[in-house]
Amino acid sequence: MYTYIYALALPLLIFASFGGDNPTQYLKKDINKHKAVPTRQADTDDSVRATDTAVATGKTIRCILQDRAGNFWFATDGEGVCRYDGKSYTYFTQRDGLCSNFVWSIQEDRRGNLWFGTRDGVCRYDGKSFTNFKIASFALHSELLNNFSSGKFWQDGCGGGEDLWFGARGGAYRHDGKLFTFLSLPADKADHKVRSLQQEANPTAYSVYSILKDKAGNLWFGTEQKGVFRYDGKSFTNAQISEKEVGFAVRCIFQDKNGDYWFGSNGLGLTKYDGKTVTNVTKENGLSNPDFVRTLKGKLGTLARVWSIAEDRNGDLWIGTIDAGVWRYDGKKLTNFTMSDGLSSNAIWTIYKDNTGKLWFGTDGGGVCTYDGRSLTKFMLPRNNSEDGC
Repeated sequence: MYTYIYALALPLLIFASFGGDNPTQYLKKDINKHKAVPTRQADTDDSVRATDTAVATGKTIRCILQDRAGNFWFATDGEGVCRYDGKSYTYFTQRDGLCSNFVWSIQEDRRGNLWFGTRDGVCRYDGKSFTNFKIASFALHSELLNNFSSGKFWQDGCGGGEDLWFGARGGAYRHDGKLFTFLSLPADKADHKVRSLQQEANPTAYSVYSILKDKAGNLWFGTEQKGVFRYDGKSFTNAQISEKEVGFAVRCIFQDKNGDYWFGSNGLGLTKYDGKTVTNVTKENGLSNPDFVRTLKGKLGTLARVWSIAEDRNGDLWIGTIDAGVWRYDGKKLTNFTMSDGLSSNAIWTIYKDNTGKLWFGTDGGGVCTYDGRSLTKFMLPRNNSEDGC
């Protein structure tokens, strides 16, 4: 389906079972290691810089991460990744060893390695070189590798290993530091026969769009058409919140400081789950967009298409939409911020809180914006560019 940039030394054999809760193990054979060329700092000559694949951070930002050294990493949609150390920025693209310039997620393991989920597989960067992983026939979806909830829980691997998760068709892959393991979501009775006929024809209804590891260690998977599943490490018992309750295409999952869960979907908007009751906040506040299903068009002033959720230092939630800017929710009042309030785009792909509590907004077409507790500001890297991107 996708073209892989680097030839892989050995084929990876898959023996996957979609019927139960037991993960399937994979040998780490299908990899390719590529030493990064000397990192390219931002050129002082604009004519040279303009030939690079990535220009500054890129205009469409899918994911943001601050690593343990304090560097910021910006994942772009087609322009690779950009690292910003507070003074200068460095590009990494396919010609540096990155397996794809379309990067949807970034995670950091306990050893300080960075893992990039991309359109064409998974890449690991150890600070010097990239190692590219291809996971056989279960290609990672271009739309499925965003909206990971970052934080210390991603580093809490079992037995001193890692605990990194990547969404895929029909389930998710876990990497424990040595092996990739595929965990399939349990099919309902209507789908079970279809799924067992041919594993390659895995229904996209169970594709994983978002993943959260909560404070108790449970995993939550947001899917394309089957709502949300919870996995306790052994089973999915009493785990599913249906698509009727949270909507289709659950793009993000978030747990706030009180332990409540929040789900963002493409259509039903923002849903809260307190462990007992599911409440649709969008509907309660009259912010639905009922015409979206018919027209497939967004609408300002609505909260129907939620792509990202974060919590600021005051405990307020920030909800990013793909068509109506960002909303702040203090538990009682919802306040909308759009381009007229300082956002560089009304389409928000991701919201990230850094080590100081500042919020970073990755947008579609408008680069990066920040919120310091007082105002929204378009983020500009050193030596401002002449074009309207960061």
